[in-house]
Amino acid sequence: MTRKRPNYLAGLGSLVWLFVVGLPLYVMLIATFQTRADYAANGPLGFPTDFTLDNYLDDLNDGFTHYFLNTVFVTVCVVGIVLLLVPPLAYAIVRSDGRATGRVFRLFLLGLAIPSQAVIVPMFYLIDEAGLYDNLIGVILPTAAFAMPVCALILTGVMRDITSELYEAMTVDGASSWRIFLQLVLPLSKGGLSTVVVFSALQAWNGFLFPLVLTQSSQNKVITMGLYDFQTEHGVDIPGLLAAVVLSMLPILFVYLFARRALVQGLMGVGGK
Repeated sequence: MTRKRPNYLAGLGSLVWLFVVGLPLYVMLIATFQTRADYAANGPLGFPTDFTLDNYLDDLNDGFTHYFLNTVFVTVCVVGIVLLLVPPLAYAIVRSDGRATGRVFRLFLLGLAIPSQAVIVPMFYLIDEAGLYDNLIGVILPTAAFAMPVCALILTGVMRDITSELYEAMTVDGASSWRIFLQLVLPLSKGGLSTVVVFSALQAWNGFLFPLVLTQSSQNKVITMGLYDFQTEHGVDIPGLLAAVVLSMLPILFVYLFARRALVQGLMGVGGK
């Protein structure tokens, strides 16, 4: 039995990659436990002389909790809209043999080629005319709309992996289209649905352009806009800002950790198997 030789080059590359990834995380985390004076004296790589949790406590007491709840509301609503509309749409596309459905689907996928920055001005006028300016609903609707093309593409790929024999077996048993959708398609599309949930949640949680343009008051701020509060005319509260960044990362990080396998499988188009 031959003995495998250690790959020193791969080990060295792993250490370099670990350093590249770990250094920014170290700088971010260590700064959250320092005061502004300590951070200014020690620099971004300096180790704090006295650990403090005041940055996290100050963030929670200075409006971050309100921004957090607004972001949760926006994210839950966006995910709910996507889950309500996209699975039936993907099912209709997969099961329909008509040319019109294919053309509608291709037209729907044009949303992948249109960046939100290109339509933000007409979007602003549309939201304003609808009376939804400076309202979280005005942020939710366009965010969900721009997330739907990718989610539809993912779910159609997943639902096409379901064999036609399963559809035919339920049809022979007298099942209606809605029964097939609820009892066959949805259970076999859990991987794709998990991918859709994670993707749309990320789009909503990290959204910046729509909250920036479509909201104004502090009452309707989300986390990405609330981070501006740490910048004043006298400078930037870097430890407080980084503490807010860490707090904003935790929920979506937990979602990703629990759904990362389904996310990868869904993006590869094998989530329905």
